[in-house]
Amino acid sequence: MTSQHTKAATAGGLVRRAAGHRLLWPSLVLLTLLLGNAVFTDGFLTVGVRDGHLYGSLVDIAQFGAPLILVALGMTLVIATRGIDLSVGSTVAIAGALACEHIASSPSPGSVTTVLTAAGVALGVAAVLGLVNGVLVSRVGVQPIVATLILMVAGRGVAQLITDGQIITVNSDAYHMIGGGYWFTFPFAVLLAAAVVALTALVTRRTALGLLIESVGGNPAASRLVGIRAAGLLTLVYVFCALCAAVAGLMISSNVSSADGNNAGLWIELDAILAVVIGGTALTGGRFSLGGTVLGALIIQTLSTTVYTLGVPPETTLVFKAFVVIAVCLVQSPAFRAKALRRRRTARLPSPTTTAGAAPQQQEVRA
Repeated sequence: MTSQHTKAATAGGLVRRAAGHRLLWPSLVLLTLLLGNAVFTDGFLTVGVRDGHLYGSLVDIAQFGAPLILVALGMTLVIATRGIDLSVGSTVAIAGALACEHIASSPSPGSVTTVLTAAGVALGVAAVLGLVNGVLVSRVGVQPIVATLILMVAGRGVAQLITDGQIITVNSDAYHMIGGGYWFTFPFAVLLAAAVVALTALVTRRTALGLLIESVGGNPAASRLVGIRAAGLLTLVYVFCALCAAVAGLMISSNVSSADGNNAGLWIELDAILAVVIGGTALTGGRFSLGGTVLGALIIQTLSTTVYTLGVPPETTLVFKAFVVIAVCLVQSPAFRAKALRRRRTARLPSPTTTAGAAPQQQEVRA
């Protein structure tokens, strides 16, 4: 009997531990979306090989979701320090515009050297933009939402100045490789995003950097007292976030072989913040989850695919996505689940008046 109670207690502890894991609910939501699409769309889960590379809806979700994964990855570290970066969309547009402008004006737009130079220029400018954000937040003391809002507005104008208000079209197979090409049958964008995620996880989880970032975001006063240089860490995470956004901008512009300073990366900062929140990272800073962020970005991209698959009218697309995101956040909220479970238990319990009224009736039946 004792062993049975021990096994039951162990099993109950494992269930509670699994239910409280931050990756459980995002994984279940993503699985539900994929299975729902599989029900309404024939062959949705089918992955095949065509023209020497993988194809299928799952491959498209991973390929088109790669830029969002990168932006959300940088946003995760910024949010972990109690900050926010609203300028990533403008950084995406600036990086794509700089790269396409350099390639289009080059005498050899198809050469690998030209593409690498264009990518280097875009990444260098993005690093400077991230440095400006980091200095404004860490050294000057400007609130993160205000500091990055400045670049969000001004950066979009800078992107349009670079493109002269026009869409710059490039014809370069080497540049198209970044966002729309394939390497060993796999989308190169997916491989690049996976490499960045793996490198970030290695640096933040195998070294003290991740712990220092969580310390600065979780308790700034205590981290300052123990001698942690928060200013340098804050600047570093904003530079890293800008670099991730720049790589995403290269992916987006290379996938369509053009740069649009007005629409490239538009509202991607909001999707990135939603991906971070869905992944389990709190906006109040502290502990962060890179795996949860990746799942959150895939959920957002799968949701966009679902909208087109189900034929949701374009005018109600954003409303539909908003309702689904709210439902996802409520489902993974421990406080909401506890309240819902408490109300269900209360509804099942008999009321005192019903119990008191039932006693005389039972006595009459016995008489």
